[in-house]
Formats: sequence, C-alpha cells, structure tokens
Amino acid sequence: MTLDLSKRRAPFKLDRRGFLHGSALVGIAAVSGILGGPASAQEPKRGGTLRLGLDGGSTADTLDPAIAAATFAFVLCHCWGDTLVESHPETGEALPSLAKSWDVSDDGITWTFQIREGVEFHDGKPLTVDDVVETLRRHADEGSQSGALGLIGDIERIEGEGNELVITLSEPNADLPLVLTDYHLQIQPGGGRDDPNAAIGTGPFKLTNFTPGVRATFEKNANDWRDDRGFVDAVEITVMNDATARNSALTSGQVDLINTVDPNTATFLGRAPNVEILRTAGKGFYSFLMHCDTAPFDNNELRLALKYAIDREAILRQVVGGFGTIGNDYPVNENYALAPTDIEQRVYDPEKAAFHFRQSGHEGPILLRTSEAAFPGAVEAAQLFQQSAAAADIPLQVQREPDDGYWSEVWNVQPFCASYWGGRPTQDARYMTSYVSNAEWNDTRFKRPEFDRMVREARAELDEDRRRALYREMALMIHNEGGAIIPVFNDYVNAAGKHVRNYVHDIGNDLCNGRVASVVWLDA
Repeated sequence: MTLDLSKRRAPFKLDRRGFLHGSALVGIAAVSGILGGPASAQEPKRGGTLRLGLDGGSTADTLDPAIAAATFAFVLCHCWGDTLVESHPETGEALPSLAKSWDVSDDGITWTFQIREGVEFHDGKPLTVDDVVETLRRHADEGSQSGALGLIGDIERIEGEGNELVITLSEPNADLPLVLTDYHLQIQPGGGRDDPNAAIGTGPFKLTNFTPGVRATFEKNANDWRDDRGFVDAVEITVMNDATARNSALTSGQVDLINTVDPNTATFLGRAPNVEILRTAGKGFYSFLMHCDTAPFDNNELRLALKYAIDREAILRQVVGGFGTIGNDYPVNENYALAPTDIEQRVYDPEKAAFHFRQSGHEGPILLRTSEAAFPGAVEAAQLFQQSAAAADIPLQVQREPDDGYWSEVWNVQPFCASYWGGRPTQDARYMTSYVSNAEWNDTRFKRPEFDRMVREARAELDEDRRRALYREMALMIHNEGGAIIPVFNDYVNAAGKHVRNYVHDIGNDLCNGRVASVVWLDA
C-alpha cells in the first residue's frame, strides 16, 4: 500500500498507518511542483550563469560526498548528485527522488525501494540498483569515514532484487526514508568505490572544474532526468570566506548570491538598490563544543559552570542581530517534530557558574579556540563569552585560529572550540550524526550507553507520545551532562540580487537545503 498525497498526514506523525505505508508521491508531486519544492507562480526562465560566493570552503575540501563537510562542499554535492529521497521544504516530509516509491514490512524491519528507471549518470551509464547498493554499502562499511555512518548503522543487509533496493534493519526505524536524504548519500556509479572524488552523479549539473578552497564550476546536465530544476546553463561557485568580500562581490555585481550574511550588516546590505536579504528559520545552531572525555572537560561540574557562564541574550542581540532564537544546550528546536518544549531555559547566572566552577576544582585558564570560519561573528561571540565568564571568576582564554583549515585542524580535533551545525531531517538523524557513541562526528565525545539505548528505542517507537517522552529524556541528558554549549539557533541569513528568482526557504537546511543552484533562475 502507498500513501495518498491527497490524504497526507501531518509531517512526521508516527501512527501505525503512517509508519507501515510507503510513499509513492512522484506522479502527483511532479504535477504540483512538490518534488523540487513549492510550485512557483512564475514561469521559470532558463539560461545564464549563476554565480555563488560562499564561505565554508578550504584547501582540505574534497569531492567525495562521504567526507564532505561545511557549506561549500554541501552545495557542491547537490549540484552533481542525487539522493534516493528528498524532503519537502515546508513540512519536512519524505518525497521521492531516485527512489520513486517505497514500502515496509509489517514488522518495520524490511524496507523495499523502487529505483527509478531511465536515469543516466553524467558519463552516460544507466543508473542501476547495483549502483545504489554499492553506494550505501560504501558508506556503511566497517571502518567507513562517512559522515552518514552513524545514521545507517542499524542496517544489517543491503540488497538489490530486480529494480528494487531491499534494506533489512536490525531494528525498526520509522525515519529511514528521511535518513536517506542525507547529503553524504549521493548515488555514484559503482558506489564511488573506484573514484569517490569523480563527482559523477545524476544531478542537474556536471562538474567542469574544481580547485579546493578556491572555486568549482559546472555546466548543465543536458540529460537530466528531471525538468523542474537546473534552470541555468552554468554555475560558478567561488569560495569567499571573508564576509566583507562577499558583501562587496554581491553589491558590485560580481556574484548573484552570497551566504552567511553577518546579521549586524544585513540591514545595511539590504538597502543596496538591487539586493534582497533572504532570511530562513531553520534548525542550525552556533555552539561551543567541549570534549567530554578530555581533561579538564571530562568534569561535568566544569561543563555546567561554562554553560551558566555564557550570556545567551547578549550573543543573540550582538552577534546574531536578533536573527535567531535562544538555545538551551541540546541540539533540537521547535522546527523538529516531537521536540521538547517544557525544559527549563538555562540562563546566564554568574553565581551558579562560580559555584559549579568551585565544585569542579579546576584551576588555571581554559582555552577556547575560535575563528570566523566557525560561524559569522564567532570571534565576537567568544569574546562576549570571555567577558561574561569573567564575572564568575572563570578565566576563559580566547585564541583565534586561521580560517583556512579550521574544519580539519581545530573542529573535532581540539577539546574546546567554536562550531556550527546545520539541521538534520529528524531528531534521530541529529543524534545519530553527532551524539551516539560511535558517530564519526561525535564532536563532544558524548558517549553514554543509556543515551544510545534511548536513541534506538525512540527510532523504533510507533507511539507518538512515548516517542516524544524519550526525546525529552535524551534532550535533558545532553542539557545536563553533554559537552555542547548552544547559545542560539540561528536563522539562515543570505542575500541575492533581485534578479534571482525562486529561492526556496527550506526548513531542512541552509541554501534551499543545499539545492540553491538547482532551484533558482535568473530574471535578467
């Protein structure tokens, strides 16, 4: 049985019918415009070169989607590749892509995905089920470095039968279709085993040039299997890690769209005659991350001291410019289905901070590493943190690191640093990416068997109230014992020339959930 779009349930509602029915939405979705986002009232214009100026690039960038990280690589993946499933930009609901439909066994263990026929890779080879199987196996292999490994760790078998992909799980996972939207899981010929950096996929654009940390260029894929995307003839993506350089490039007409506009300059930038500010509420957050297994941060009293020592309101006001909401030291907000809403907000309290600091027994300065590469205003945020901690007699020392190489040499390496996370489609995906003990990107080194057990239990739970309760327990555990200080959830603030049309505000992630080059067109 399949899910009828006309009777579509509320997003993520996990009643038994919603869990046990697959999605076969492609026919209706293509007509309504849902497959690639909400239908536009304006007829798309085709042609031209879209020029993007993006931060989040470095000389360590790679074209291997398994280890792609930060904004530049995120957007690149979606230029050349496709995942099996996409998500609706407004509801977050799973939608078909290379998998045209799916259903699941009554016990929730065996999922069967119908793979789309008539799709070609950029090199002219037809997409086969074997390519899909090998792609998922490469990411799930023991010893894989894939950023998706933690998401698909409950897969026991991946098999191809005719034109069907059959995935057998070790335990039920109500979110499996949405797990397969993860941007690391771009389908590659032969799974990408021979050359994971080839950037050969089924996406709307073909790679023509790539210089890590500098630029990537693409041309339109003339054999694209979809006609509701890829409206421009070419895409040029230039790494611009400096915010001033991005703003100047946009206002001078050197680029058509930029990302991560500094909220403190957004109003000023928006006064330029041909510039539009693009503000999207999302799931991303700014953070300061402590390794829970590394001294002195293996002391929870010290972690609590630092959590009480940060002035979240000051960071929201002065760094984020009000473009966001206050965080509470767990990595989900109201944009996630079943997110907790009644956990008491942690506020700046120098007295409590001082108490926990004394209880920790720690002496001497605490080194916090930061960089503008971490998030816009990360250096200023660290300095504000330093000032608010000083009121609790906590000697926080701020060290600014070079922007280039920050994501390879500081983040997930050093025990206390500034960081940024974009959103994930579900709470389960959020926790599997960076909180379960074996997650490749567990950047707080939070490793608790009890937490891992609750993640597994919530994933398989079909009762919505019980699942909500489990997610609340998990959030409380991280709130009270985790290594993440999350002062704010940021809005995505980007900017474009007014000739750029059809920008899709997607709750999934920034830049139209990475598909900005695919969905916009140029009205000039």
